[in-house]
Amino acid sequence: MSQDASLHQRRRPPTAPELSGIPWLARLLPHERERAVAALVVGEARAGDYLCRVGRPVTYWFGVVEGLLKMSAENADGSLMTFTGVPPGGWFGEGTTLKREPYRYNIQALRKSVVAGLPTDTFHWLLDHSIGFNRFVMNQLNERLGQFIAAREIDRLNSPDLRVARNLAALFNPVLYPGVGEVLRITQQELAYLVGLSRQRVNEALATLEAQGAIRVEYGGLRVLNLQALRATTGAARGGAAGSAPAAQACSA
Repeated sequence: MSQDASLHQRRRPPTAPELSGIPWLARLLPHERERAVAALVVGEARAGDYLCRVGRPVTYWFGVVEGLLKMSAENADGSLMTFTGVPPGGWFGEGTTLKREPYRYNIQALRKSVVAGLPTDTFHWLLDHSIGFNRFVMNQLNERLGQFIAAREIDRLNSPDLRVARNLAALFNPVLYPGVGEVLRITQQELAYLVGLSRQRVNEALATLEAQGAIRVEYGGLRVLNLQALRATTGAARGGAAGSAPAAQACSA
């Protein structure tokens, strides 16, 4: 179910608790759900395992049952660009699966993770037969478009505090990542990998956000206290970026 042979060999049918953590299954009619469940597989990825690699063909639509993944790609100069993290409840790669094109990014496990995969052919069968599945995928695409527009704009500001705030706001997105809830299980080192900053600088940014009442740092993770305040931090950044509003309008058109 992945480009790493060892992970592919460890695939197995999902358990009932694992199925209950897949958000789109509830949108399906009984016969659609039966077909999807029969096709779903899960794999237990180790830290560092790759699920997707640039240039490899798409074979599954993936989702995170447990753990944390990183989506990234290399720039032309060889530097690494991290797009986003994928926490529990998140499904990704629907655009690539729709077009059946090779991956343009890498997906890597940052820690031990349980990942579910729906075969590409079953994904397309559901698109052809299920209104509920179509609505889920459309919502995913629409929400992800807004997420990446925001990411592009804020990265131009080169502000470490805003980069941390943007990544946290994205990870607490209830549409893309319904499994997170109010508490995100993540270490400061893992967040540093996602943001592209040192652990010390991430710690300073988290202290600032905590002082503003947006989050609370807890043992083993972060609790969001005011998601709107966290989003407002990134919104203020977008409003202050020169030319960013027209760019967002153009992408939304």
